[in-house]
Amino acid sequence: MKLHTISINNLKRRKAKMAFLTIGLMVGIATIVTLVTLTRSMSSDIERKMDEFGANILITPQSNGLSMNYGGISLGGVTFDQREIIESDLAKIKTIANHKNISAVSPKVLGGVTVNNHDVLLVGVHFESELKMKQWWKVFGTEPKSEHDLLLGSDAAKVLNVSPGDSLTIKGESFTVAGVLDQTGSQDDSLVFASLPKTQKLLGKEGKITLAEVAALCSGCPIGDMVTQIAEKIPDAKVSAIQQVVEGRLKALDQFKRFSYAMAGVVVFIGSLIVFVTMMGSVNERTTEIGVFRAIGFRKSHIMRIILFEAALVSLLAGFLGYAAGMGGAKLALPFMAESKNAHLVWDTTIAFGSIGLALTLGLLASLYPALHASKMDPTEALRAL
Repeated sequence: MKLHTISINNLKRRKAKMAFLTIGLMVGIATIVTLVTLTRSMSSDIERKMDEFGANILITPQSNGLSMNYGGISLGGVTFDQREIIESDLAKIKTIANHKNISAVSPKVLGGVTVNNHDVLLVGVHFESELKMKQWWKVFGTEPKSEHDLLLGSDAAKVLNVSPGDSLTIKGESFTVAGVLDQTGSQDDSLVFASLPKTQKLLGKEGKITLAEVAALCSGCPIGDMVTQIAEKIPDAKVSAIQQVVEGRLKALDQFKRFSYAMAGVVVFIGSLIVFVTMMGSVNERTTEIGVFRAIGFRKSHIMRIILFEAALVSLLAGFLGYAAGMGGAKLALPFMAESKNAHLVWDTTIAFGSIGLALTLGLLASLYPALHASKMDPTEALRAL
């Protein structure tokens, strides 16, 4: 009779206890797989959603400035040698090495105009890219469709005393207020947004822009690399990263991952305790059996191999079942927990092999002391129980 035959026969005799051990370890592995898979899937979804909200790279005109003061009194500053940004130069952004990491580019042209005897700041934008970048905007009315449609901030609408559907005259041309933004608490509340080509014509800045915002995907490459690449393509512009936005997004994702891994660590500890207690109880119940083995010539190493082989078989089974149950649980839970309805489940072979390897490692480590305890049993005392 071989050692593995003894182990298999013992598992068959103690089906209920081994089933309890398998289920206990399987639940632990399934929980870990569910947590890790959900973390990766949700992180990917959250990362994509966060990248879509707002800009993290700003392109402004290159200029030189001089700070003026006399006798300790500041007289303000003077800006000179200011270079205009040519709108056509923005097409070069699509040719950088990491162009696939660019989510949206939103050029803007700004200028002061007088509307209904009030001085307001007119901002020309491409509404499609602007609305894609600023998805937190809530528009009362409709989104602008034509070049004669306007979108007003909440404060601007109050000052001008207009609502969606009203008309405004800007520099002799009639425009329709398509929508009004809900209050955002930012400078957007005081702005009047219009079509970029129309605004350029009204301000006499055809083909030129004041600045451009770029929404870049943080996960694909360092933002610093993209800033350098864009600066090389547009040397007459100042390209800078909004570090606070980038670092805030990455920190939020890091905290989310740390919490999930901490929960997985707790589950690992509980699973190892279940294996240890069950295997220790099984060894104590088999005192007589182990004594017989020792009396007929089995060595201590043989006893340990029998116990550890049993633990390995149960752990492997629990690993396979735990991975399957964990992925099933993650698939069911993802639609309820993800930010987007289109979130995709991440299937990673590393998780599959890792879960099986973790189950095997936990089972063997938790069974090591019971196996040592069994190998040190005195055969004479064990045989007296017969």
